[in-house]
Amino acid sequence: MSVTTLPSRSAALHQPGWLARLFDYKPFLIVMCLAPAIGLLLVFLTYPLGLGIWLAFTDTTIGQRGIYIGLENFQYLLKDPLWWNAVFYSIFYTAIATFGKFALGFWLALLLNNHFPFKSLIRAIVLLPWIVPTVLSALAFWWIYDPQFSIISYLLVDVLHWRDSNVDFLGSPWPARFSLIAANIWRGIPFVAISLLAGLQTISPSLYEAAMLDGATSWQRFRYITFPMMMPILAIVMTFSIIFTFTDFQLVYAITRGGPVNSTHLLATLAFQRGIAGGELGEGAAIAVSMIPFLVFATLFSYFGLARRKWQQGEAND
Repeated sequence: MSVTTLPSRSAALHQPGWLARLFDYKPFLIVMCLAPAIGLLLVFLTYPLGLGIWLAFTDTTIGQRGIYIGLENFQYLLKDPLWWNAVFYSIFYTAIATFGKFALGFWLALLLNNHFPFKSLIRAIVLLPWIVPTVLSALAFWWIYDPQFSIISYLLVDVLHWRDSNVDFLGSPWPARFSLIAANIWRGIPFVAISLLAGLQTISPSLYEAAMLDGATSWQRFRYITFPMMMPILAIVMTFSIIFTFTDFQLVYAITRGGPVNSTHLLATLAFQRGIAGGELGEGAAIAVSMIPFLVFATLFSYFGLARRKWQQGEAND
């Protein structure tokens, strides 16, 4: 004859309640941890993005609620030479600046990865151009490029005597364009260098030691060890760098405000000029929305490049 043992009163009291069991449920706990971040993204990112997309399909102006006009703003932009000029310079600015930042940033990361005195201090100093507020950097470059008080003109004219007159860096379209690219490269090098330096420090020194024992040169070690091992971090950093560069606003607006003769307008500065300064919110929003396909393309390009690299590595391991 079996005897059924009933749980004691103390055991029943110590059983976890429904709230404790709910927090022990992993999916619920994940949602609760992500809820604050999701809320902030919805309020400060998703809502403004959705509102901007909606405004792009209206004729809204400052102080007057517009009506839905469909694709008229975008049709107007396709016929606007200033928009096409901004598209051209945005792509040119992003391509040249990103290449310059990666070439110099990778070289600087390789240097900082070596052992030398005051290594930590020098790494901290390298970060200064990235830490300094963008507007302060822009004002410094605005002074450097000034046609009368430029330090570069002073060196070329009064010190080296290579020129008879000062250089007007911002007075002509192409010199102004390259001047802005140089300022963006100077500001972006620390981000690329420190990010790639973090990736370099994850590579095992034993790989280089084995390669040196096999007689590999420094170039071969870089080509067959450093570069392949750095591909994931390179893809991620390049994606962020392209996004930051393509959407640059403060540096360009503080130095040239799109001039001379609107030759240095990026899509971001042109959107501000039309939407805020000009009062045409719908048209400005359409210019801003036109940036989205370029950003999506850059992101997908980096993502699929990284995925392809992982697939090739998986096949090599098999």
